[in-house]
Amino acid sequence: MVIKVLGSGCKNCKKLLSNVEKVVKDISLDGVEVLYITDLDEISKTGLLRTPGLMFDKKIVSSGRVPTAKEVKTMLEDYLN
Repeated sequence: MVIKVLGSGCKNCKKLLSNVEKVVKDISLDGVEVLYITDLDEISKTGLLRTPGLMFDKKIVSSGRVPTAKEVKTMLEDYLN
């Protein structure tokens, strides 16, 4: 599984990245790759319209806001089930 945090490098994007990394560590997900994408060309290819964005594999699960770690965990659990 690949989790992508997409953004320009702003404070909110970095906070989302931190939340995602915390959740992945807390629930001990093996084989998960967390990528931080700041390249605007790469972001535009995903179809994301507002940053920060969060993708699980190729599915956009959040855009334009910073979900809390608890929200990220719930989204991830829902996605995996």
